[in-house]
Amino acid sequence: MYNYNKCEEGFTGLEAAIVLIAFVVVAAVFSYVVLGAGFFTSQTAQSTVHTSVAQASSSMELVGNTYGIADSSRAYLDYANVTVALTAGGTPIDLSSMVVSYTDNNGGHEANLTYEGIESDGGSCPNTGNTAKWCIAQKINNVTAGAMLDKNAQMVIMVGLPTTATPNTQFSINFQPSVGAVLPITRTIPGGLTAVQALY
Repeated sequence: MYNYNKCEEGFTGLEAAIVLIAFVVVAAVFSYVVLGAGFFTSQTAQSTVHTSVAQASSSMELVGNTYGIADSSRAYLDYANVTVALTAGGTPIDLSSMVVSYTDNNGGHEANLTYEGIESDGGSCPNTGNTAKWCIAQKINNVTAGAMLDKNAQMVIMVGLPTTATPNTQFSINFQPSVGAVLPITRTIPGGLTAVQALY
């Protein structure tokens, strides 16, 4: 009589199939984890590249001279006029969100001057010293309304200077847009003040 208890060929095949399926499932889960990590890494790298391109392509540059405006009744500059434009290939920048700071070698320092709007739109520009204010005095070839600096356009920025902006003083003004690099400007006030003078 045949002993059925010793016939294990069928069970061996079933066990092999179960082990094979387990390996396939583990490999699928592992590959899913690896691919997910790869996708996350590539997305992070792509985001970094896009952010870097935006930062690099949104910088401003100085156009022409920087002019100092003085009142004959005062012994310091009232304000400085700076003309800015986008660098080649730059994307438009909203100047209303820009941070403007001032410092000089006489101890004058303003970390964040107050934005006073656009003169042509009814905003009030600083016209006396010690105001710690800045505004957009003029827009040239600018199509977009407001403080958005367009391509091929220029804006004249008027920065109110403190009473420490006296003759022979070196000062720095930093323009930090919300996106892009800082535009630093360092100038020296001449020994004798006139109503309007170019600053070098």
